[in-house]
Amino acid sequence: MNTLGNNNKHTHLAKLAYSAGRVCLALAFALVITGGVAQAAPLAKTAPGLGSAANFAVLSAAPKPDGAVTLTDSTVNGDVGSSGPRASVVQTGSTITGEVIAPVPDQVLTDFNGAYDALELVPCDVKLTGTLAGITLAPGVYCFDAAAALTGVLTLKGPSNGIWIFKIGTSGTGALTGTNFSVVMAGGGQLCNVYWWVAQAATLTAANFQGTILAGAAITVTGGTFNGDALAKAAVTMTGAEVGGCGSGSVPPIQNNFGSIKVTGGGQIPVPDPNSMGRATFGFNAQPNKEGGAKGNFNYVNHLTGLHVNGLVNSIVVITVNPDGSPKTVLFSGTWKGGSFFVTVEDYDEPGRNDQFGIMVTTLTGDLTEVMSQRVISSGNIQFHK
Repeated sequence: MNTLGNNNKHTHLAKLAYSAGRVCLALAFALVITGGVAQAAPLAKTAPGLGSAANFAVLSAAPKPDGAVTLTDSTVNGDVGSSGPRASVVQTGSTITGEVIAPVPDQVLTDFNGAYDALELVPCDVKLTGTLAGITLAPGVYCFDAAAALTGVLTLKGPSNGIWIFKIGTSGTGALTGTNFSVVMAGGGQLCNVYWWVAQAATLTAANFQGTILAGAAITVTGGTFNGDALAKAAVTMTGAEVGGCGSGSVPPIQNNFGSIKVTGGGQIPVPDPNSMGRATFGFNAQPNKEGGAKGNFNYVNHLTGLHVNGLVNSIVVITVNPDGSPKTVLFSGTWKGGSFFVTVEDYDEPGRNDQFGIMVTTLTGDLTEVMSQRVISSGNIQFHK
């Protein structure tokens, strides 16, 4: 069993930030580095079947109390189910394209619990630590002993039949938290072959997530996209989220097919809220380099708080695309003397009046310093260059 990461958070963040798309930590025996991709050995070739539970994009399979699904300003492309005699699916300003089944048949609960228990027993290939930002992983079984707090971009690179299994809380307790966390498929990898087993709750905020979560407690999704199935042993709550059930095809899989993208821009945004009078200014350039990482510079000043971020870009990826396949949202990240930064930008052509910018800044210890939701810029322009 090997360890990916470093218990010293300062060193861990620095190494991750300067090895975008690569795993540059010392690994032996069970981990083989091939072309910048961490490859577990042996590779996971199969995953336990979900049975009838696979029919649901969202499922609250709570034995006690009864299951509850709450959707607010969200879209679910697929079936939604809840368990128990008093099962409930509450919708407010939301759309469900599939069926609403409450309560679900007992066989659904049996199949879900069987898959959950089977995944719990799957042996680990590699132990993980850290945020996974900037890491590329080949198919395999990857485990966190306890909780996992994930940010940045995780790339899963492998063939179309490759299977990734992530297990959080293998020591018995541990929750999954993803904030501004994006999962990107590459090399033909399929989101329906990605599984996240969680001992306790799963909470995603402003994430672009891919794969099927099987959670031992509640699932909460706020904002962002969720490509896959959200299956929980407790309540499922979604607010301002877009969910595409595994195989629905309604939410495009996030494939990094735009490696040559270059982005530049500058301007200002309102802070701390989109309707505030305070201002933050920014300027940047970011593009891939010949080594498979990225290069560029980023400068950001929050004139309300005095926060000044000036650093180097080391990762860039397209995280959402338009219906015609062109890049819609680009995420780039890097480091500065105070920690790390993660920026999302969107280009709505000239003259740039509708271009958007969002930012998250963390300290050297991984704590959040600033989070600004994506918002329309002013007095500036953002450009995507092919």
